[in-house]
Amino acid sequence: MTLSLPPTGNPIAAAARFLPLVLVASLLATRDASADTQSRADLPARLADPDPTDGRIEGDVDVVVGLGVAVGNQTVRGAMEARLRFVETAGVFLTYEDAFGDDPPAASRALTAGLELRPLFLARWLTGRELGLAWPDLVIDSFGLELGACFQQPPERPFDTQPALQAGLGLELPLLARATGPWIGVHAGARWSDTVLGGGPVLEPTDRSVFLEVTLAYHQVFATHLVDLHDRAP
Repeated sequence: MTLSLPPTGNPIAAAARFLPLVLVASLLATRDASADTQSRADLPARLADPDPTDGRIEGDVDVVVGLGVAVGNQTVRGAMEARLRFVETAGVFLTYEDAFGDDPPAASRALTAGLELRPLFLARWLTGRELGLAWPDLVIDSFGLELGACFQQPPERPFDTQPALQAGLGLELPLLARATGPWIGVHAGARWSDTVLGGGPVLEPTDRSVFLEVTLAYHQVFATHLVDLHDRAP
């Protein structure tokens, strides 16, 4: 489009005639620039975070200690847990459940030690499949497989001399959207006594049982430098 000067040929009059258009264009450009600046300012701060793992690579060992409740087979027991994880991927756990003097139909106490595998964190992070959102990523990556040996104590009897096989799943929810801090843990699974594993019948509640454990735990990531995730190739 071409613009022609007014017939008067007066350049001052021509400039004055187009001045409103210039002012409007300037205001629009200023508004667009301001909106773009604001939109950039509103981007989540975590996009510039050098640690997209939400604190999980601040160390190579994660220590977990928690208290909660375990239910199963019409029995409610207090629960304690301790877990040691390596690079948030594999580790060991120890749990203890106690009915605290009640007379439950199933085991009054249970002591379990086992192994834990959390396969999603490194697989998703190293392949760029993280969502970039703290809570969903931490919850998804907390999915774990558990396998252990459980010593159960039936009511008014000593602990079983042969442990039961325990297999379960775990999922955890961070309360602060960081690896270090308080978490809610949910672990569920089943137990089979040595008798049942050997093909025998189910004679007691402890021979075959299911459980659900909910805990409030604190996670602390430590750097032991067994593996330094910040190393770079020369």
